[in-house]
Amino acid sequence: MDVNADYILIKALEDGVTIIGLTRGKDTKFNHTEKLDKGEILAAQFTENVSAMKIRGKAEIMSKHGKVNSEGK
Repeated sequence: MDVNADYILIKALEDGVTIIGLTRGKDTKFNHTEKLDKGEILAAQFTENVSAMKIRGKAEIMSKHGKVNSEGK
């Protein structure tokens, strides 16, 4: 894994924000799930195993490309 790879920051804007990591490969599957409460921040990287993330709930997502807010549930 490249420890210098780009990362994203996810800040929960409400309790119960769920972040789901999805796998690479022929079949996309859930790899890992995290739950955040309001104000908590998760720093995450894409890896050889994780190719996508699904964010459920109101959150602010920050990356080198800018900032976006999810709409919630």
